[in-house]
Amino acid sequence: MFRDTSMDYLDKEDVKQIWNQNTRITDEEFLNMDETEFRARVRERSHHTLEIQMYYAAYRNKKLRSQQADYSKHLLELWERRGLSKELPEYRYVSFLIESAEKVAEGKPVDFSPFTPKIVTKEMEEDFFTILKERRSVREFKEQDVPDEIIDKILEAGLWAAHGCNIQSIRYIVVREKNEPGLFRGSDVPGGPVHLVILQDMRCYRANSFTPVRNQLLDAGAAGQNIVLAAHAAGLEGVWLTFPDEKFCDRLRERFHLPDYIRLVTYVDVGYGDQTPHPPLRWEVGETILGRY
Repeated sequence: MFRDTSMDYLDKEDVKQIWNQNTRITDEEFLNMDETEFRARVRERSHHTLEIQMYYAAYRNKKLRSQQADYSKHLLELWERRGLSKELPEYRYVSFLIESAEKVAEGKPVDFSPFTPKIVTKEMEEDFFTILKERRSVREFKEQDVPDEIIDKILEAGLWAAHGCNIQSIRYIVVREKNEPGLFRGSDVPGGPVHLVILQDMRCYRANSFTPVRNQLLDAGAAGQNIVLAAHAAGLEGVWLTFPDEKFCDRLRERFHLPDYIRLVTYVDVGYGDQTPHPPLRWEVGETILGRY
């Protein structure tokens, strides 16, 4: 069974030892490990050994070692030996990193312009802050079904949240209250209508086992924040909730046959809102800054 272990108080030598344990994995171990863990390790290792270095060299006109991409190349060789699809996002992105690194190592320019974000117009900025400030915690909903397409769009927003070391641990369960009446009893909202449960596949963190528990939970929190904002942007309302006790979690774990490596973190109820709460007023920014140097 997975057990949380915080790394908050480890010294540098402890961290170094754990780092070495993460990197000293044989080809046989890579070929035989769980696919989820393998894919996470490909993401994490390519991030730490290639992605950061390649972008640094490319944008600062620094020299990149010709061997910088060798480890990622080997990981993709193992990927192919495992028979995994080359259309999966890890293979495609790491291939891009390798190709770019080879150009940088040869002193050739890499055209990153196709990936430049759109220029944020004043209207876009205003729309963003409108969504941010007009999102409410809504606890009353209309009896109106939410299409799966909207739910999927909202969940995709959660996947685009920042995630430490690109581990991508976020998983979901979508539960419509009408299909599972009473399963979420004990929450402080009157039952749904759609419960979006945010989970984490802890096998992903084997790729980066020195990540503190608080950082792991922040990964899920970032997804949750994207979800509540995306729900409001998509015409829904919602409320971010927590599990009141372990009995609640055990009930969900049993109902959906969740394995031990899946951690239940939090959930968001969404639907078509049927109330317009007054915004809870916030402190002024100046009151919250404890120092500015």
